Amino acid sequence: MNLTKLYVRGRAALEKAVQGGSLRAKTMRGGLYLTGGSVAEQGSRFARNMILTRLLAPGAFGTMAIVMSSSALVTAMTEIGQRFAVIQNPRGGEDEYLNAGWWMGMGRSMLTYGIIFAMAPFVAHFYGNGELSALLRVALLSMLFDGAMSPRSILPQKEMKFGRWMAISNGGAICGVILTVVLSFVLRDVWALAIGSCSENAFRCLLSYIVCPGPPKLALNRSAVRDLYRYSREGFGLSFLNFIFTRTDIFVLAKLYSATALGVYTMAVYLVQTPSVFLTNMLVQILLPTFAHVQEDKARVNRVLIEVTSWVILLGLPAMVGCYLCGSSLLRLIYGTRYEGAAGPLAVAAVVVFLSVLNVLITSVFAGMGRPGLHRRAVTASAVIMIIAIYPACKLFGVVGGQVAALLAIVASYAFQVRRMRGLTGLNLLRYGRAFVPAVLASAGALGIGLFARFVGLANGPSANIAIGATVCAIAYALCVPGFLRIRQTAQAAVSPTMSEGPTTE
Repeated sequence: MNLTKLYVRGRAALEKAVQGGSLRAKTMRGGLYLTGGSVAEQGSRFARNMILTRLLAPGAFGTMAIVMSSSALVTAMTEIGQRFAVIQNPRGGEDEYLNAGWWMGMGRSMLTYGIIFAMAPFVAHFYGNGELSALLRVALLSMLFDGAMSPRSILPQKEMKFGRWMAISNGGAICGVILTVVLSFVLRDVWALAIGSCSENAFRCLLSYIVCPGPPKLALNRSAVRDLYRYSREGFGLSFLNFIFTRTDIFVLAKLYSATALGVYTMAVYLVQTPSVFLTNMLVQILLPTFAHVQEDKARVNRVLIEVTSWVILLGLPAMVGCYLCGSSLLRLIYGTRYEGAAGPLAVAAVVVFLSVLNVLITSVFAGMGRPGLHRRAVTASAVIMIIAIYPACKLFGVVGGQVAALLAIVASYAFQVRRMRGLTGLNLLRYGRAFVPAVLASAGALGIGLFARFVGLANGPSANIAIGATVCAIAYALCVPGFLRIRQTAQAAVSPTMSEGPTTE
């Protein structure tokens, strides 16, 4: 069969998949929109970081990491999950629910900023950096802009019309990134990062009223508030527990090491987190409404979960091998020589990110089925392990200890999630686990090739090292092709034979 026929068949299959009003077609269209928007946003962030690491000292990124982590602490403590509640609720598209969700979100944003404003001097004193107080108060104005977004801006997500949401979310982020770069040439210090971070949500707020016009109303429907609160109550506290897992390393490392060391660590971890943020945001925005639509059909939930999980595994494992083989060279090429010593945190962070994405898929099932509280045990386990492990890990392993502790925590969390999923939908763990086999074998072979190339001296320079890493990843992906072809078959067989008897309960 020639390439022309393959192209025609592939195009016809793609058009058939994305056209029509079926859930799969909506999901495919949404995926294309979000992929395009997220690639543009993350690409602009990547380019921004390449520029800023050459304009600003590493200490600026370390200081900004403290600012954002302090903000995340208060944000997590006040999180009520009203946005997810509106998406999940069958009546969430009605004006009364949209308005109720807006007032809940705006009230929470005002409370969050008030707490941040008051605690800013204490944070500055704790870290011995007087500049932190003003930085916190300016950068975290973004919370108010986030709460003030148009009440109707949530409809594109709920109705799976992701083109409009892409214009708001990704468009606002790209405008903020551009402003940050411009300010960095003028200010040459951490204030460029602080103002730029705040501007992203300011642009999103402005775009939300352009794309989804409709001001909030003063009248508040108490019944709608109660319905949304009932959903939010199940997930209360989850954001704070997640915060412990994702941000504790910053607080501990900021006390143990210099702002420069923290900045180098932060940027190395961020490099591997950038594709993760892109993938996670896209998956959550697509899968949450998808699982909400099929929440009564547990067999269909399992099929969707296994299919998406298979793709993530087959794409993610070879990428982890690439990060390990050429992490130092990537950091030197992208950020400069000051950052190449952070290859250790980068390699461990790649594993943490991979497991976190798999974890998010299961969390999306819980949220889409209206059971966000099921996530609590897993996130509690990760928070407890993080608290126990973070200080000794950082003292023993240095800055890489922040990611070592995170790895221990995410492994425990993922194990709890899989077990809980089996109890909720009757997920067949054997079929779920089969998705790992082809990718593990292919990635192990690629790792062996890469280590052999390094041993015989073929990967001495950064360029040669990156070329070999890219080559072995390409080989791994090629070896995974049979696994890709079996994804649909595996997904169709995802239902346990005992499914007719109903899922087990805990």
